[in-house]
Amino acid sequence: MSVDGNWNLTMSTPMGERNATLSLKSAGSTLTGTQSAEGNTGEIQDGTVNGDSVAWKISITNPMPLTLAFTGKVSGDTMSGDMGIGMMGSFSFSGTRA
Repeated sequence: MSVDGNWNLTMSTPMGERNATLSLKSAGSTLTGTQSAEGNTGEIQDGTVNGDSVAWKISITNPMPLTLAFTGKVSGDTMSGDMGIGMMGSFSFSGTRA
C-alpha cells in the first residue's frame, strides 16, 4: 500500500486534540514531504517506509520548540500510530487520506 499523497492527521496531545495536514512521497524506503499545522509548514526529517510501516520527524516551534517523532502503520486510506514528544512521552495519532 502506497503512503504517497495527502493526509489529514488528528493528534492527541497534552493540550488536547490538534489537527495537521501531511503530504508524503516515498522513494524506496525513503519518505519525504511536508507537514502543516496552525499556519506553520515544515519539511519532515528522517522519513522511512517499510511495507505498511512509516516513520518521520518534524521540528515545530509552536507552542514551544519540539521535535515530534511519528511511527505508524498505513492501512488503505487510514494511518494510525504514536507521536513521541521527547521527555513528555508518547501520544496517539490517526489520519485519513485527503
